[in-house]
Formats: sequence, C-alpha cells, structure tokens
Amino acid sequence: MSPFVFVLFGATGDLARHKLFPSLFSLFKKSQLGDTFCIVGFSRREIDDAAFREMVRDFLKVSDDDLEWQGFARNIYYQQGMFDEERGYLSLIDRLNTFDKEVGACITRVFYLATPPHNYEAILEHLHTTKLSEGCGQGSNKWTKIAIEKPFGKDLETAKALDMKLSQIFEEKQIFRVDHYLSKETVQNMIAFRFANGIFEPVWNNKFIDHVQVTFAEKKGVEKRGKFFDGVGMLRDVAQNHLLQLVAAVTMEQPLSFSKEDVRDARVKAIQAIECIEAENVKECVVSGQYEGYLREKDVASESDTETFVAMKFGVNTPRFQGVPFYVRAGKNMPTNVVEISIVFIQTCHILFKEFGCPEIGNVLTIRIQPDEGIRMRVIAKRPGSKLALDTVDMKFSYHEEFGGHGADAYEKVLMDIFSGDQMLFNRSDELQSSWEFITKILDGWSATGGTGQKPIVYTPNRWGPKEASDLIERDGRKWL
Repeated sequence: MSPFVFVLFGATGDLARHKLFPSLFSLFKKSQLGDTFCIVGFSRREIDDAAFREMVRDFLKVSDDDLEWQGFARNIYYQQGMFDEERGYLSLIDRLNTFDKEVGACITRVFYLATPPHNYEAILEHLHTTKLSEGCGQGSNKWTKIAIEKPFGKDLETAKALDMKLSQIFEEKQIFRVDHYLSKETVQNMIAFRFANGIFEPVWNNKFIDHVQVTFAEKKGVEKRGKFFDGVGMLRDVAQNHLLQLVAAVTMEQPLSFSKEDVRDARVKAIQAIECIEAENVKECVVSGQYEGYLREKDVASESDTETFVAMKFGVNTPRFQGVPFYVRAGKNMPTNVVEISIVFIQTCHILFKEFGCPEIGNVLTIRIQPDEGIRMRVIAKRPGSKLALDTVDMKFSYHEEFGGHGADAYEKVLMDIFSGDQMLFNRSDELQSSWEFITKILDGWSATGGTGQKPIVYTPNRWGPKEASDLIERDGRKWL
C-alpha cells in the first residue's frame, strides 16, 4: 500500500464510531494499510490529538496497553474546524504539508465525508477554494480522492446539483460514491453465482420466473438517528440505493468483462430499465407506513409524515424480465433483521401431480445478504411414506459454514477499494441519476393532488408493515415469503 492520508470529516459521528474506525483498525491489524499512513479526524469539537485518540480508543473498546492499538494510535491526528468556516481548512493544509515533508513526497489524500448531507456543499466548496482538492500544491488530480456517503441528494434535482458540484472540483475517476451494500460479499457473489454456473442462466428469465421479492427489514426503530432520518424516510434512505442495487444485481446482463467500467455499465443499464411508477399510479403501486410511536422518538417532528416503511411493485423493461413483477419492501420495527432477495419460479408441478397436492409455492432461490449470508434453494420432494405426497425442502449454502467466515466486512472492502482506486463497487454519475428518476416519480405522486398526500399508514411495531402492504401482493394472487 502506498502512503496515504485519510481525512475524515465528521470524525466524531456515528458512522465514524461504528463503521469507519473499526474497519480501519481491523485493516491495520491485518497489515493492509501499509507502513506509512495518517488518519486525520476533522470535526467541530475543540479537542487535541491526545483527546481524539482517547475517543477513538473508546470507539474501538480496546485497552490503552493493547500493543496493536498503540501502533494504530500513532497514526491518528485531529483537526478542529467548522465545516462552513475556512480557518479549519487552512490549518488542515499546514498539517498535511507537514506529512508530505516528513515522507519527502506528495502523499495521496483521501477526503471522506461522513457527515449529514447538508454539510456536503460547504465542505466541497472549501476543499475547492483552499485548493485542498488539488493535493500537495501541484494542481494534479493524481493526489486526491473524494468519498461521499449516501444519500446523494433528496430528489433528482438535488442529486444533479450535488453531482455537478462534485464534477466541478473532481474528475469522475477521483469520486467514490459510497453505497456499502455493493461491497457486501453476497451482493458481489451474485455476478459469480449467475454467470459462472451454467444451470441458472437458462432459467433466469420470464419463461421460468414468476416474480421477484426483495425484503430489507430492521428490527430496531430510528433510535438515535431521528435528526437524520426524519424528513428523509425509507424511500430515500434505503430504496434509492440499497434496494435498487439489489434489483440491479438480479436483472443486469452479463458484463463484457469483469473490469470496473464493464460491470458498472451493466449495472447502469439494469437500473435504467426499471420501469418508473408514474404519479397517477403511485397510490396503487406504492404503500408507505409509519410505525406506531415514531412521533415520540427523539428529534422527530411531532406531526411528521416521514415513512418508516415502504412497499412497492414495479416491472423491469428488458426482454429477459418483461412481465415479471418485482415486489420490494423495506421497514423499521419489523419482526426480525433480514435482507434478502427471493426469485420465485413458476409453479409447474401441478401438471403431473395435481391429484396428489402440490405446494402453493414451488421452487424459490433466496440470496440472503444479512444476517447469516448465504444462498437457499427451495425444491419439491416426495414425503417419506407409502403414499405419494409432495412437500418443499431447502438446500442451503452458508458463507460462514463453507468458508469459515463471512468474508471481508463491507466497510473494510469500501476502504480498501478507495485506497487502491478501484471504483467497480461504487455508484457512477449516470447510475445515480437513473435511480433518482425512479424515486422522484414516487415522491411526485405522494405530493400530487389526489395522491396519497405523503401520509403514511400507521402500523404496529414488530409486524410486517401495514395491511395494505400485504394487499399489494395478494391482489395479484401471490404472498410475501
């Protein structure tokens, strides 16, 4: 690994605490960060290097005499600054120049925006005006990278504005739009699973697939994220990125190669093929819900219309999936934590075995993203006994059982790809625009006269959303799995 400086804006926030610092420390313990690196936290708190290191140690829950921690801590620094004031950025320049002098060369600088989205514009503007975006004063984009966390805007127009701001300061090859779901082992494995196994590709189409279900369920509510989540909601926070990426993993065509641009080209085409739900059809095809008690959560407006659950039905306009409905749902305060894709195949056993009774749902291929990452195939088999009777059984593959682990943590993969410059698992500008076009149509339908009025249906916690979400799929003669 070449020397680098990792500048973390929002270094005292939840993302830094729960994801970024644990992943950086894990990579350090695996000797994957190289011999020369610096981590500089940038935040508004008035603390020094020593106090910040103590804070990070608390994040990591390690003892002060831990030798690995001591080695890691020597690379951690802190820069106090307000995101919208130039002074902190100028002090940051002096500190980064010191690192360059110590090494005797320009060090690659990675600027990671782990802040609320409303801070993005101010940070980007100051990176530009202070010329921090140009690296160590040589005016070359070779020395800088920018990583920015979702959500990328609130709708199509704000996403375009943010993307324009980024493109004015950085080239596309420098920009890493982070959706950590793309870095999850199971999502990555979808390409290998589909295109390396000859038994699946022939049936991966509308002649054999009845429908596809995607579920993203969180057992917890908003907890301490009310300030961020309220006014954003599940449609923007989860559907625009995570869910549409999972749909794209199912529907994308085989890339020309496994290079970053060919894979991203295939992914973009898949997202562009998702059929937008027009405003007049939103009430019929989209259900929004809000769990009972949400309005009493900390930092949530007392009359908030923010949805904590969304379910929708849409199609994908490709020859392969024409006519195959996709049912997608995401919610908080659900009965369990689970993220999975289920491909439900057309039930055909009734042709031969009708008189013996066929299971209502036959073959189902389920890819579980979390927890217990793996793949499950439901098949029909004869029950033991003298009489012919049919039932379903599962054939399972577990990453943990087969490979002795769950693979690299998603954020470890995110960070390593940023450091190495591999953009395959990051959103591209055209991909982002297509996903926001889909989401914005729904937002327009919610706000249109005669639409749902963006008024979510209240549902009981620990249930699968409002009854209307079940009606959405059951009126087509199908059921949520």
